[in-house]
Amino acid sequence: MNYNIAGLIIKTLAAAGVKRIYGVVGDSLNGLTEAIRKQKLIDWIPVRHEEVAAFAAGAEAHLTGSLAVCAGSCGPGNLHLINGLYDCHRSRVPVLAIAAQIPSPELGSEYFQETRPEILFKDCSHYCELISTAAQMPRALGLAIQSASGQRGVSVITIPGDVALLEAPTEEPWLFSSVPIAPTIRPSELDLRKLAALLNRGKKVTLLGGAGCAGAHLELMRAAEALKAPIVHALRGKEYIEYDNPFDVGMTGLLGFSSGYYAIMDCDVLLMLGTDFPYRQFYPENAAIAQVDLRPENLGRRTRLDLGLVGDVRDTLSAILPMLEAKQERAHLDKALRHYASNRAGLDHLATGTAGRKPIHPQYLTRVINEM
Repeated sequence: MNYNIAGLIIKTLAAAGVKRIYGVVGDSLNGLTEAIRKQKLIDWIPVRHEEVAAFAAGAEAHLTGSLAVCAGSCGPGNLHLINGLYDCHRSRVPVLAIAAQIPSPELGSEYFQETRPEILFKDCSHYCELISTAAQMPRALGLAIQSASGQRGVSVITIPGDVALLEAPTEEPWLFSSVPIAPTIRPSELDLRKLAALLNRGKKVTLLGGAGCAGAHLELMRAAEALKAPIVHALRGKEYIEYDNPFDVGMTGLLGFSSGYYAIMDCDVLLMLGTDFPYRQFYPENAAIAQVDLRPENLGRRTRLDLGLVGDVRDTLSAILPMLEAKQERAHLDKALRHYASNRAGLDHLATGTAGRKPIHPQYLTRVINEM
């Protein structure tokens, strides 16, 4: 089968595990949509606005952990992707955006709907390149996929409609042959001992967790039990932390509970785990603060630290648990739990349904969905 560039793009994405592309059709995307129609390897999911396409791809990437794809035609089409792509990139989910471009001979002439996606999307992507020749495409697309998947964020390829119709230089996708197993990353033995000493000295320890706590629920519960520490979560940590958690005292931040705020403000040691929680006014001024994060650039970015450690949350907690001295005093934990129960009481009351009552109260609907 003779492939053009658009056809090889679709074959490559299918080989990378992509099931669908979200987007709005447009003439500069005709080569891509025609390749989808012919090959039947990937579904085209039409939306009414490109911003929806980017958010939909981000939602799929959130739910599956796998690469998701969106596309927009030249000019205003692909510009509409930007809000959703910023969200995907800041949420660190793997998304590839295909930004179609005006015909390549017209670039630089202020042609109708001419924009510069390779410049505009730089701030919300790990990889953002213009594909200007057929020979360039296979490796550029492979690198885009590798960057989005490996760095957990957005990649963007910009491709003129006429380039998409050129004959492909090969029929084989350029893809990294295997997915490496996630490495074990934890702080040095010296830093682990420093953290253990800090936590063991604390009389009122509070844990603040974010999305970096994914996969570390058991270790988090064991640490909270040893430290008799309430657990507060940031918004993106909710799905990994809140369930089956007897130490949970709610979310903090502008959308959070006052109980989460007070559990942090009342502690003498705050341990931040896999969170880049942004609101500086919600951090304590008089507590010792330690932070564990895979990304060194996150350490101390939001609040001053007494100790910053680079490491995966699960690996770090696993290593430090044997060093913790189990506390007996739980006054700080019990106070935080009582505050949380009181704080929730009014909201939980609203989540009670009454037969025949219309409209259905939103809290009740949410509670039923949660139970299901």
